[in-house]
Amino acid sequence: MDKPGLLVVGVLPDWDLVALAERFSLHLLYEAPNREDFLAQHGPAIRAIATKGELGADAAMMDACPQARIIACYGVGVDAIDLAAAKARGIAVTNTPDVLTEDVADMAFALLLATARAIPEGDAYVRSGTWAQKGPMRLATRVWGKKLGIVGLGRIGRAIARRAEGFRMDIAYSGRTKKDVPYAHYASPAALAPHVDILIVSAAGGAATAGLVDRAAIEALPRGVIFVNVSRGSVVDEAALIEALKSGRIAAAGLDVFHNEPWIDPVFKGFANVVLSPHQASGTVETRKAMGALMRENLDAHFAGRPLPTPVA
Repeated sequence: MDKPGLLVVGVLPDWDLVALAERFSLHLLYEAPNREDFLAQHGPAIRAIATKGELGADAAMMDACPQARIIACYGVGVDAIDLAAAKARGIAVTNTPDVLTEDVADMAFALLLATARAIPEGDAYVRSGTWAQKGPMRLATRVWGKKLGIVGLGRIGRAIARRAEGFRMDIAYSGRTKKDVPYAHYASPAALAPHVDILIVSAAGGAATAGLVDRAAIEALPRGVIFVNVSRGSVVDEAALIEALKSGRIAAAGLDVFHNEPWIDPVFKGFANVVLSPHQASGTVETRKAMGALMRENLDAHFAGRPLPTPVA
């Protein structure tokens, strides 16, 4: 019996490709020199689409694969998937929540500590010989005990808050609804901003949160704050962020996500007080294996006629 055709939109680890090849006939879109020609040739044989959060799937891709009835996203964010188009075509959409929560929260704190304690700068200070030539490096900033604001107290936001409790931080958050947690709640990032020393953005991506951390929120931050984003570049007004870094309103930043990534605004590369990460918050072997396994479970459930483990509402 022929294996069902699976369109693989973006590069996946070898361990996932090997496992998927046992179940499906793989069509690797990312290797195609011309996407349109590739979809025109192979689209009619495709019965499922495996994509990644940052790559998504648009209506044109769905139309090119008329037999596809499931889009399995390798990642939590589905903002790049046209959910309305999928629903209109009767295509199920799944993602991989929970399995990456703790790693993303780890990265938020890694970026915070690297930024506040100037760890990249210290590493360069030692390697360059400047320590031996000029003596002690400049003083950094502590993290423990500071006032932390979290934009988006979902799964990842709560995991960040748990870590912050260990640092004896004063925690507050912004969100549309107040949650049953012992942290101060503010209705918007702009309302939260004046009350923080550190702001971590962990809201979900998508149209609903585009520009959520807007110019008003950034301009409401006290001068000298630390800013961390492990959400999506689209959630933050990047032009306002850059202006705040230039003016010193934001003293330092740790950024894992950007607009137009991986072709980020080159101005970020010139900021010595910004720690840059290539959208790597979930980038551990353990989490990526768990993400792949859950993606495959969703695909297997679909073709077996079982309830999907993690459908997207």
